[in-house]
Amino acid sequence: MNRIATIETATANAEQKALLDAIQGQLGMVPNFLKVFANSPVALRAFLGLHGVANGGTLDALTRERIALALAQQNSCEYCVSAHTAIGRKTGLSGEEMTAARSGTSADAQAAVAVQFAQSLMENKGAVSAIELAAIRSAGYSESDIVEIITHVGMNFLTNILGKASRVEIDFPKVDLKIAA
Repeated sequence: MNRIATIETATANAEQKALLDAIQGQLGMVPNFLKVFANSPVALRAFLGLHGVANGGTLDALTRERIALALAQQNSCEYCVSAHTAIGRKTGLSGEEMTAARSGTSADAQAAVAVQFAQSLMENKGAVSAIELAAIRSAGYSESDIVEIITHVGMNFLTNILGKASRVEIDFPKVDLKIAA
């Protein structure tokens, strides 16, 4: 049961309704976590803006989803693991690759470095080592890419803590946090 209310279009104020209608128009649905965000139109606009800008960068969609899955697992956010499994599947990640990402790696050597870097950023609250920065650069990531990875870590942490704090109802096919062997 949600601990923070979800805003439904039928009961939303004009500003909330406009935002929810725009999301519905774009996605064909309004995920429950965005309905929680809609309690504060300012917060929802901020998230949507960051999400839109961050997804327009140089990191490919597969790497972004690997990072999202790794962080959702690391932060024990069942909503986000479920959502990003569905999104990852649509993006083209195989089941094996999603399991690898949730375990902190990837079959793609370059993506594995990005996933590990993202997890280290989260674990160390940004205090990554010079060795980790050298490794991400050696894997072919530019300064721009590194900043984008950091942005995705922040954005995913935001959704992870919103999902956990609100205990928002999962509206994607539910994925258990326990990784099947």
